Amino acid sequence: MTSLKRPENDSLRRLEELRTMFEKLRAERIRAEGEVERLTGELEQARAQAREEFGTDDEAELQRQIEAAQEENTRRVADFEAVLRDVEDRLRQLGGEP
Repeated sequence: MTSLKRPENDSLRRLEELRTMFEKLRAERIRAEGEVERLTGELEQARAQAREEFGTDDEAELQRQIEAAQEENTRRVADFEAVLRDVEDRLRQLGGEP
């Protein structure tokens, strides 16, 4: 009878360890499902905001719009620099500097 108790005790101990592992994994799954749900909601909100502000939520189109805006910004900075240099040149001419 003692020899049967030993394997039985080992099995019970292993079952308890497995139960603990199972409970831990179940809690992790529930947490992960909640996180997926939260992130899915955030993604949908971001897409709705993009559609409202930029007319689309398509990533490729948004990237194209960003690149176009960057090019426009670069052009405007260059235009502003040219205007400032022109003003600077005119001021030098008025002041008699060569």
